Amino acid sequence: MKKISILFLALVSLISCADKSEIDGHQYTGEALGTTYMVKYFSDRDLKFERSLDSILEVINSSMSTYRTGSDISKINRGDTTVKVDKHFKKVFAGSSKIYQESNGYFDPTVGVLVNAYGFGPDKPLKEIDSSKLDSLRNLVGFDKINITEKGRLQKEHPNVYLDFNAIAKGYTIDVIAEYLEANKVNNYLIELGGELRAKGKNLESEADWVVGIDDPDQQEGERSLKAKVKLKNAAMATSGNYRKYRMDSVTGQKYVHTINPMNGKAERSNLLSASVITDNCMMADGYATAFMALGLERTKKLVEELDNVEVYILYSTPEGNMGEFVSPGFRKNLLE
Repeated sequence: MKKISILFLALVSLISCADKSEIDGHQYTGEALGTTYMVKYFSDRDLKFERSLDSILEVINSSMSTYRTGSDISKINRGDTTVKVDKHFKKVFAGSSKIYQESNGYFDPTVGVLVNAYGFGPDKPLKEIDSSKLDSLRNLVGFDKINITEKGRLQKEHPNVYLDFNAIAKGYTIDVIAEYLEANKVNNYLIELGGELRAKGKNLESEADWVVGIDDPDQQEGERSLKAKVKLKNAAMATSGNYRKYRMDSVTGQKYVHTINPMNGKAERSNLLSASVITDNCMMADGYATAFMALGLERTKKLVEELDNVEVYILYSTPEGNMGEFVSPGFRKNLLE
């Protein structure tokens, strides 16, 4: 599932503000985890941020990057049972387990074998998936089939279970960066990594809350237009969606995408175009956004009512081919006209 890039709207001037206790604005941009990042913060100290960021990313990649053959998760996926996972792996595992249970299995970091089989992932798809093959693949899916032992080793019911934290680890990385800034007495910052965001305090250059945006699914390729502007303060926001890969029903004109149903292993139609989630930390916002895309509109509405401090903004295609939206009450309070 493709993560939708979110346009951050914070001012980017780096002019020092002498009348604000000599607190300077610092901004850094670059590439990390296969995407881009932007970090802007205000501090009267030289944090040597880039060096610290490189260290954070190295630790996260060494633990959970499926693109590194020598990472802990890659070794585990190859069947190495001697790996002792670190605290970062354990925290992401715990967050994943929570959302897996709350979503009744619709959020599942072990679903990658099905994603690849249908041709939605990086691996070559299977030419044909009959009921026998589907049953075989489904035996490898289920977050309840794995656990971390007291000695810190991952235990699988089946050695071929494939674990991928891509849908939640990016958000967790933002949280680790935020923890680093706060440990260094930074109280005003905005972090963006691959469209996921976390903000604290305000933009001291404009003396206003941080403002971010959500892409308009109807924008044309190469264009950049927003569906909504969102005020983000002391919270995180993540958006998940795949509307750039939607198809259109030739009869009704309704837009739809295919999503994997972990319950039956089938690729099913979904009319959800994107789900944006606001909550306390970015790891959970990231995971919930992915879960809601899999759950669909009605199940998401029901779950959001049961969750504490989780707000959502959903864009979907109506049967007539128009754009519909669902906004939870708490999210609506953060929308700007």
